[in-house]
Amino acid sequence: MNSLKSIFSRAERAPKAAPSREVARERREWRLESDRWKHQRHVEKGYRIKWGYVAIAYLVEFMVIGASLAGAWLFAGVYSDGDWHAFYFMLLAPLVYAAVELCRVPLGILARTQRSYFVRALAILGIIFAAGVTTKSVSQLGEMMFHPRLMDAARTKTTLKDAQADRATIEDRIKAADSRVAQYTTELDQIEKRAGDNAQQLAGLPGQRCEKVFGTNSKGVRYQNLKCVTDPRVAALSAGVAKANADRTALVKDLEAARKDRAALDRGAADRRVADAEQAYRNAVNRSQLHSFTAMVYGVDPIDVTEQQVHAFLRIFVFVPALCAAFASTILALCAVSTRRTFMDEDDLGAAVNPEAAPYMLDAIADALRSTPSLPKAAPQQAAVIPMNRPAAAQPPQSLPGQNAANQGLPGPTLPAAGAGA
Repeated sequence: MNSLKSIFSRAERAPKAAPSREVARERREWRLESDRWKHQRHVEKGYRIKWGYVAIAYLVEFMVIGASLAGAWLFAGVYSDGDWHAFYFMLLAPLVYAAVELCRVPLGILARTQRSYFVRALAILGIIFAAGVTTKSVSQLGEMMFHPRLMDAARTKTTLKDAQADRATIEDRIKAADSRVAQYTTELDQIEKRAGDNAQQLAGLPGQRCEKVFGTNSKGVRYQNLKCVTDPRVAALSAGVAKANADRTALVKDLEAARKDRAALDRGAADRRVADAEQAYRNAVNRSQLHSFTAMVYGVDPIDVTEQQVHAFLRIFVFVPALCAAFASTILALCAVSTRRTFMDEDDLGAAVNPEAAPYMLDAIADALRSTPSLPKAAPQQAAVIPMNRPAAAQPPQSLPGQNAANQGLPGPTLPAAGAGA
């Protein structure tokens, strides 16, 4: 029993049947008939559309529309701040813009196929309007492409300016901090001295003086108490010492804060911050293509370009490509239409020549040449030329002008045959 593998191998080795000539002839005839029908339809319309170019134009148009809608979606997501009402409100206009952009290719075809100049003018006006909408959408995409790098460069430039301003005022702030520390130190020394004087005076005062007091109360009972008398200067000096201690505690805290602030004011640290900010700004500028192209145009270092120069070049770098993208597919659609003036293989008069009538037309031309004596004679040839419409072999050959029966077949002046150029 043969296996399936052997069966399939024999089937592969079997010779293929030769293609049928009738089928091939019918296919060729059908193809030629289709070409003739299409050509006749183009002739009747007066124009021909190359649909391959139109398909490419629509492909470009759909790519522009898709990119515009995607950019609008991302733009709304970033700037709507989480409000879904604002998000969908921001998407309404891009949808309308996409519908308008889709009209450019049909308008380009209409501008080429319409016979009315008024309709053509309206189509061209619509193309300009739709191209304006496309320019807006594509320019927004271009700005969104450069926006992150521009924001990074702007942020690092702000940091650099702050560091430079900090370094420029470091000397004044150091001087102010030194003076504040010196002031607090002087005040602390004064408080210490005042507290010491009060304590010394308080120590030099005599202690309390106590004595027994005798007397009789209202009931007639005698009593005896111990009464201590303090020097009145003690209270004032004690209050001065307490106030000096409180002032010294607060002043010590202020002095510590002032010394801490003064320690943070370092000239080397300020220089290092400026250097780090400059390096960060240079890195951000080098990552920005817009800064690089602007510096190349103006012939300066990328870190030295101004905001005015960057935005002036941004207008060129965004609007010019957007304008080109707006008209690219439209121009392709315009070129996809061929008018009737370009059909070189058609007869505008509608006349056709039958190939079977060619010998008769050539005979008439030859008779006209023979009947005109003013035309120059042809150069003599070595043998007579046999015409295309020669008689049968049983009939005697007819002589041409310049030949007679005696010199038939001999060299002589003869004219070219009517079918010599056919």
